[in-house]
Amino acid sequence: MAHVAPTSHRRATRAGHRGDRTADGPIQTTTWLGLTFAQILGLVLVGRSHVGVHAAGVTLLIMLVPLTVAVFGTALRRGLGSGKAALSTGLALTFVILKFLL
Repeated sequence: MAHVAPTSHRRATRAGHRGDRTADGPIQTTTWLGLTFAQILGLVLVGRSHVGVHAAGVTLLIMLVPLTVAVFGTALRRGLGSGKAALSTGLALTFVILKFLL
């Protein structure tokens, strides 16, 4: 008698690509507040006189700017969620960009 491998463990074709990715809903308030907190922390660290602390603040802000822009881009497609939290993140991002430009 020939052995036949069970097929119950096999996935259907393209099973991992089902569903609508935009059905996740708006950006959560905690995401906005976390980005705002991190940007404020970065601005505080940049204001310190110790070279290492200042460098850590600059590094944090450089990493946060593209991330924040990406979150705003996603929010345009999915919804802002809490408008006040998104506004606070936008204000913090504005201060960060002005800090680097001036």
